[in-house]
Amino acid sequence: MKMKIAFAIILLSLSFAVKAQDKSLYKKEVYISGNDTLPYRILLPLNYDASRKYPLILVLHGAGERGNDNEAQLVHGSYLFLKDSVRQQFPAIVVFPQCAANSFWSNAEFKFDSATGKRSLNFRADGEPTASMKLAQELLHKIIDEYPVNKKQIYVGGLSMGGMGTFEIVRRNPKLFAAAFPICGGGAAATASAMKKVKWWVFHGDVDAVVPASLSQEMVDALKAAGADVKYSLYPGVNHNSWDNAFAEPELLSWLFSIKR
Repeated sequence: MKMKIAFAIILLSLSFAVKAQDKSLYKKEVYISGNDTLPYRILLPLNYDASRKYPLILVLHGAGERGNDNEAQLVHGSYLFLKDSVRQQFPAIVVFPQCAANSFWSNAEFKFDSATGKRSLNFRADGEPTASMKLAQELLHKIIDEYPVNKKQIYVGGLSMGGMGTFEIVRRNPKLFAAAFPICGGGAAATASAMKKVKWWVFHGDVDAVVPASLSQEMVDALKAAGADVKYSLYPGVNHNSWDNAFAEPELLSWLFSIKR
């Protein structure tokens, strides 16, 4: 009898664990603007109450997750917001849009040096947003209008291309966000003064072979010079997958949710 009870408890625990990591809890949606579409997934809080105001978190994925399957953008980071402990302690509306395969979150120009075989990024400080960034901004405002969002607690973060997009979307909407957490990204240092009222936690691996850590360092230095409140975590010996470290930071969400505009 005791064995049966113990086995039942184990099965129940496993079912809760599976439920907690069930990505289908992120509802599939598509934002349509004219002839353009932006797939996205949205996770509502536990015991969602439309009469209550909730923080909003926008998460921007990396280049490898581009497409239109409305699945790949959940590969990195989505599990964090599915944890029962997180959903209970930090109820929020979480949105993962998916960038088109032929687009980019950031208005950046790629350059290739044939002599050295190295490529570099030139982040434009002006110019129109890319098609996917334009749609992401429109989607953000749509969600703010249609859901009970606490406008003092709107946050954005992202990894790699999404880290670059994080800097850019804040630059384009500096009065909207309370805090931002770009991971292994970069941006136009010349735009830092426009983002100085947002609080930042920047992450990078110091041996990143894909996006050099110097790109984050430039933004950190520029933001600090502009008077912004900036934390910077540079992980020794970590390559491009510094999102694993960032999403595992025990203070990330408590830091994020403590900040209000």
